[in-house]
Amino acid sequence: MQDNKIEPIKVLIIDDSAFTRQAINRILEKTPNIKVIGTAIDGYDGMAKLAKLTPDIVTLDLEMPRMDGFSLLRWIMENKPLPVIIISSYGDAATVFKALELGAVDFVVKPTSSRSIGTGELKELEDSLLSKVLNVKSFNLEKHKKTISRLGSAKPAVSSNLFKYSKNIELVAIGASTGGPTAIQTILTQLPKNFPSGVIISQHMPKGFTNQFAERLNRISEVRVKEAEHGELIEEGKVLICPGGHHMILERLKDKVKVNIKNHSNSDIYIPSVDVMMKSAAEAYERKAMGIVLTGMGNDGRDGMLEIKNKGGYTIAESEESSVVFSMPQAVISAGAADKVLPLEEIPNEILRKVKRNN
Repeated sequence: MQDNKIEPIKVLIIDDSAFTRQAINRILEKTPNIKVIGTAIDGYDGMAKLAKLTPDIVTLDLEMPRMDGFSLLRWIMENKPLPVIIISSYGDAATVFKALELGAVDFVVKPTSSRSIGTGELKELEDSLLSKVLNVKSFNLEKHKKTISRLGSAKPAVSSNLFKYSKNIELVAIGASTGGPTAIQTILTQLPKNFPSGVIISQHMPKGFTNQFAERLNRISEVRVKEAEHGELIEEGKVLICPGGHHMILERLKDKVKVNIKNHSNSDIYIPSVDVMMKSAAEAYERKAMGIVLTGMGNDGRDGMLEIKNKGGYTIAESEESSVVFSMPQAVISAGAADKVLPLEEIPNEILRKVKRNN
């Protein structure tokens, strides 16, 4: 008789903190579909365990003695590529984005101390970590590596002086989750300085990280990038990123549109919500809005993209060809909400094509 038993997802935990190792182990072992097959206390120990074990996914601390997480991450990507989730502390945003560029697929925020047990902080870690580990089979590491390999070489897709802009598109709204930071960087670094539309972004990310994300993108992009502030106006050539832990809603005031930042509720599944942002973009801009959904888990953005399309706006979903996780774009496509389905590297040119005059 054939055994139809599902093999559990095998996890290796690498962290120098005994408290964090135990907390992660307790969270993961609650789920029968997950099995922790080992723990390691630093990079050298992790390397030795990886030589003996065959995990499906690794959770990795970055700050460790002897060999740090960065050195081990480089070794993993070169010698034994597999999905790596960074276990980060609040305040370590810069190191997290460096790790994502080295090949880590995502990150979660660790509880600050044993006093966090039983608090919302630990519950947030549990929900986020379980969601990412349980979806490991949907991660496409090769596509993630290809996206990373293009970073740094990307330049504005076209000289901004080659054509005149229309007012057909006044707002570009972008949503993303797992794999999103590198995908968003790919797009923003190819927009010219005088890009004629406002840009808003909701990337699933915890509080304390989006400001650093925005500052980093601002340093390497020609457009201005910043974390959105309550009451701030949408302006041409300015990119606003929704603050982590909040939602971004647009409000039209005659010929201007402002941003309202709203706290999330405990019942919200996706934070920041792409749907919330895009539905308000459709309301404020109607046919002059463009919606773009990039790589990510779940179906956030599907309903918002439908709203933009129904109002006469233009919608783009990232294709499976380039998505690190295809779930979010797939939900948009399946709902009939995508006017175009494109690989990531073609999206910047499509954005510019739509804002050209007579297009």
